[in-house]
Amino acid sequence: MTIYAAENRKESRGAHARDDFTERDDINWRKHTLVWSDGVAEHPRIDFRPVCATTLDMDEIQPVPPAKRVY
Repeated sequence: MTIYAAENRKESRGAHARDDFTERDDINWRKHTLVWSDGVAEHPRIDFRPVCATTLDMDEIQPVPPAKRVY
């Protein structure tokens, strides 16, 4: 499932890192990838859900903005 999800994304991010797309793309790909397989289909179904950009309790914890990982 991770390989199908990574192949579908046209960017590099975490487990979806790709050599042909070296940079992350927050504009188009800041979303969670969901993958389902019924065990029969040749290719699984891929869908997305939005990333929560805020914390549940803004009084106590401030959200962390997205940033490129650099080591």
